[in-house]
Parts: sequence; C-alpha cells; structure tokens
Amino acid sequence: MQKIITVSTKSHDQLIDITREVATVVAHSNIKTGLVNVYVQGATAAIMIQENWDESVQTDVINWLRKMIPQGVWLHDAQDNNGDAHLKAGFVGPSETIPIIDGKMGLSTWQNIFLCEFDGPRKERRVVVTLYDSEK
Repeated sequence: MQKIITVSTKSHDQLIDITREVATVVAHSNIKTGLVNVYVQGATAAIMIQENWDESVQTDVINWLRKMIPQGVWLHDAQDNNGDAHLKAGFVGPSETIPIIDGKMGLSTWQNIFLCEFDGPRKERRVVVTLYDSEK
C-alpha cells in the first residue's frame, strides 16, 4: 500500500511534524505487523525522527545545521542559490523506516516524524508513505 501526503512549508528551514498524517495512513491500512517507510521527494528536503516534547529540539536542529552548513558559500549557489539546502538534505536523508507493531507505529513516547524543509517556503512537498505487511 502506498499513499502520498502533501505538505506546504512556510520557512527556508523548517521542521514540520507529520506523525499524525502518517499514523492515519497506518491505521487505515489495517496492517498489524510490518513496516512503514516515509520518503520525501525532492533533493532539498529530508525526513527525521526526533523529539517533539517542545519546539526547542527542532530549533536546535535547525540552528546546528545552519552553523554547520551556512548559506551562500557553496559552488552550487552559482546555479540557484540553494547549495546549503542540498547538503542539509543529503546529511539528514530522504527517508525513515518505522516498524508497525500491533497496528501502530513503533515510535517511543518522545519520537515523532518530521518533514525537514531546507529550501522553502514551498507550496507543496510530497511525502510518499509506503507500507509493508509482514503477515502476507
């Protein structure tokens, strides 16, 4: 089973919690035991599992990435001024795979799934949610 989730972003660098949307896809799948893969299409966005107790962790992630991978100093910036976005997306990675346990995602209490925007704002980011049923 596969479903596309679309997300609009509001900032150049932003982490957006998409856990509820993915959980809804998992619930509608009726899969009890398996895997869910969450993959963002695009070379300047990523998927990350991170804490969502408060926004400080997401802010820290963005601030750390900005310090480590600053804007405006990369060769690719001569093409379309988003070299940092490509590097950040490559560093974080385009996907995460989560086990499905008893019909729910096997995330811990403090783990959530985030779409990481590094080249926003964007009207639409497409996230492909692919489910595998290990009982079939």
